[in-house]
Amino acid sequence: MSLHDQGGRQTPGTSRRLRPVLAFLPALFLAGCLHPLYGSVGASAKGAKVVEELKAIEIAPIPARLGHYLGDDLIFALNGTGSHVLPKYKLTLTASEGVQTPLIDTVTGLATSATVMVTVNYTLMPIAGVQKPIAHGIAFYSASYDRTSERYSNVQAGLNAEQRDARILADQIRTQIAAALATQT
Repeated sequence: MSLHDQGGRQTPGTSRRLRPVLAFLPALFLAGCLHPLYGSVGASAKGAKVVEELKAIEIAPIPARLGHYLGDDLIFALNGTGSHVLPKYKLTLTASEGVQTPLIDTVTGLATSATVMVTVNYTLMPIAGVQKPIAHGIAFYSASYDRTSERYSNVQAGLNAEQRDARILADQIRTQIAAALATQT
């Protein structure tokens, strides 16, 4: 049957009714392929297992002020419940930090902005058993801030940028470690 009747008018046919169904068909097909990396997901025992494994990570002390920020953010990111879990893994981190001032005022010769760049090398090792790293890698992030003629404002803005770096790096490291634990378990 054609879409046109004898009068030349277009009649609603099956193709017009099937368009929405055909548009959503790929979404329905792919819906079963996606699952959360970690988090309790009803029937997904693997997601709950990764969450429990993340809670069992002990973080080695990280020196300096940046290490304090990064350690606190990682403790919260890995075990935000505050419950004490017997550690199965030890996370060792080494952080390096640098500040660049990409913009200089030509009249005063002072920097008008700065960027705090942080690079973290991390290694996740099991506490017992095989001493082969489970996950290792590098995470990096940089946060910019505006500089003014006020010294205290510059110091506080630099500390805020350092804290933003630590928070983002903790999220990056948590995601990379969760991916490694998900493939291992």
